[in-house]
Formats: sequence, structure tokens, C-alpha cells
Amino acid sequence: MSEQVPQLFKFLTSDMKSPIGTGEWAIGRRRSVQGELAPCSVGLHGWPVEGLLNFTAERLVRVEVGSEYVWHDSGSDRKLVAREMTPVELIEAYNDRTLRLFAADCAERVLPLFERKHPNDDRPRRAIETARRFANGEATSAELSAARSAAWDAAWDAAGDAAGSAAGSAAGAAVRAAARNAARDAAGAAARDAAGAAAWAAAWDAERQRQTAHLCQMLGIEVPS
Repeated sequence: MSEQVPQLFKFLTSDMKSPIGTGEWAIGRRRSVQGELAPCSVGLHGWPVEGLLNFTAERLVRVEVGSEYVWHDSGSDRKLVAREMTPVELIEAYNDRTLRLFAADCAERVLPLFERKHPNDDRPRRAIETARRFANGEATSAELSAARSAAWDAAWDAAGDAAGSAAGSAAGAAVRAAARNAARDAAGAAARDAAGAAAWAAAWDAERQRQTAHLCQMLGIEVPS
């Protein structure tokens, strides 16, 4: 375990409990487990900044771990499983407003992919604008609901255009404040606009890296180099 441990974070519910698993957490209070470490079974789980795009919860804390841990890779999800873990900081900026604005930013980045093929359809753009206004207390729930339905209808109407449809879906996810889905759909739109498998993968990775850096900036978290 000579690898340097990066910044690690843990997702928690509003009452500082693990969404999956047992036990309560408190800033500054160390927790530990007994037994052989095993991902999703025995151990305390933390995620590097790249994992912030894969989950959402009510609260996010930065954690530190002891010297005994293992890494577990499952597809795009890499997490650390530790014997001891201590929450050291509550990320105050991680809240509904920030996640809604982040989702809107993700969708807006790929909006040109939709508008290139559908220049007369402004439903996704208006949906993103409504999501931002709602996040800032300037739109009603009824407006938000109408914008969500319009964005999904636009995505459905663009079904023959893979990139455009994904961009429309990203707009719909932004209205729902589904940051994870908006980020995924935006990355999917960028990837579908690329030609060939290699370009597809590169476009996906590049967009996810941009999203990670942007979310870190919004949360006041150091962006990994």
C-alpha cells in the first residue's frame, strides 16, 4: 500500500447516516471495523473525487483513513475500503442548489448538439433556464414541472438523433436536479457525437473529466492534477 491516498469523500443522508450500511457519522469521530476487509461487505468506504459523479446524497463529507485499506475497482466506480475512517469536513456547498446548477451546466455544455439538428426547438434551452431560475428561487414548482415535461418531449422527438436526444435528456435531468443523470447524459451526448469507438471513448472520458473539475470547483474542493 505504497500508493498515496488521494482526497476521499463519503456520501451521507441528511441525518449523517450511510445510505447503504449501518451506523451514524460525526465530524471528528473515528469509526473502525473488525474482520478481513472486503468491498461491500466488511470495511468503511470512501470515494476519490472521480466518484463524485457516480452518486448523489443529502450530505458529503471529506474523510481520512488509517493505514489499512484496499482499493476496489468496479467499472468506472473506484472506491477505497478502510479499516478506520474519520469524517474531517462537511462540504457545505454540497446541496440541492449546487447540484441543480451543476446539472444545468452539464446539460448546457452539450445543448449545441441538440440545437445543431433542431434549431427551431428551444424546449431544452428553456428547461435549463428554468432549472437555474428555480435553483435561485425565481421559478415555481409548476414552471419546473412544465419545463421537465417539455424537455423529455424534446428528447423523445429527437430519438432519431442519438446525440441530440441525449442532450435533451440531460436537460430533463437538470430540471429534476438529477446531477448524476445529467452528467451521464451530457457525457453520452458528447460521445455519441464522436465518430468511431476510440473517439467515442475519448469524448466520454474528456467530458467526465471536465465535469469532475467543474463540480470540484463549485464545491470548493481541490481539483486533482
